[in-house]
Amino acid sequence: MENLFQKYAYTPDREAIGRSIEILAENLDNVVSDAVLKTCFSVMDLTSLGNGDTPGKIASLTAKVNSFRESYPSYPLPASICVFPNLAGVVAENRTGDFHVTAVAACFPTAQSFLEVKVLEAEMAVENGADEIDIVLALNSFLAGDYESARREIRAVRQAVDRKASALGRTVVLKVILETGLLVTPEKIAEASFLAMEEGADFIKTSTGKVDVNATPVAAYVMCQCIKAFHEKTGRMVGFKPAGGISSAMDAVGYYSIVSSVLGKQWLDKKYFRLGVSRLANNLMSAIEKKTVAVF
Repeated sequence: MENLFQKYAYTPDREAIGRSIEILAENLDNVVSDAVLKTCFSVMDLTSLGNGDTPGKIASLTAKVNSFRESYPSYPLPASICVFPNLAGVVAENRTGDFHVTAVAACFPTAQSFLEVKVLEAEMAVENGADEIDIVLALNSFLAGDYESARREIRAVRQAVDRKASALGRTVVLKVILETGLLVTPEKIAEASFLAMEEGADFIKTSTGKVDVNATPVAAYVMCQCIKAFHEKTGRMVGFKPAGGISSAMDAVGYYSIVSSVLGKQWLDKKYFRLGVSRLANNLMSAIEKKTVAVF
């Protein structure tokens, strides 16, 4: 897909990326602060995607977020609660705070099904109250070199959720998960990034959290460079979401630093930066409070 690299005047430079990540890692102690940690807290998609999730468990998580600022008034709320599509309605019905409902859809985490099934599930998630939909790139097509089929699937979901949201008087954010641990090389990650953005992704996301290799600094750096190149070419700002294995405060600060360094401060907001997490919230709070905190 060399034409995409030519189109956006970007090809990953592995050595330069490695050096940049090393420099950023060495400087993290100078970046971390309570303000940065609270920004990381504010961009979390607080995620529960377990086989044992029940309506009661998700309602309890939603109640914790609803009441969070009563005990911690100086903190922001997370950006969203992320759940399976059949549980999006539980969050929507119980939500009283200013945060979104995110649903994984389109046969997450493998995307191995019929396109009609994927589209219907995404539409139903929106109808069930989802403000944001996270789908997985069709790797069965992309890894086989059938880029047009991979494009067609994103495009079909984009169009379907927009139609459904419009009928409900709403708009919906679409995030496309690249599953970078299975793409492996910076070149493939870049190709997938440009492909997803061209087909209407509002965010590109690293991982499902369900494979052996999830978010990595290299994948994040490449994706942010692609977002920058895409913005320079088209004028459209696309968001970035690392996910999978982000559990410590310094993990979060590392991704914050990559976004800040490559894309700039205008991206350091929940509109364009998210962290997909299940364990990070308590660790961020513990780092800020200087003691062990277990709220979520």
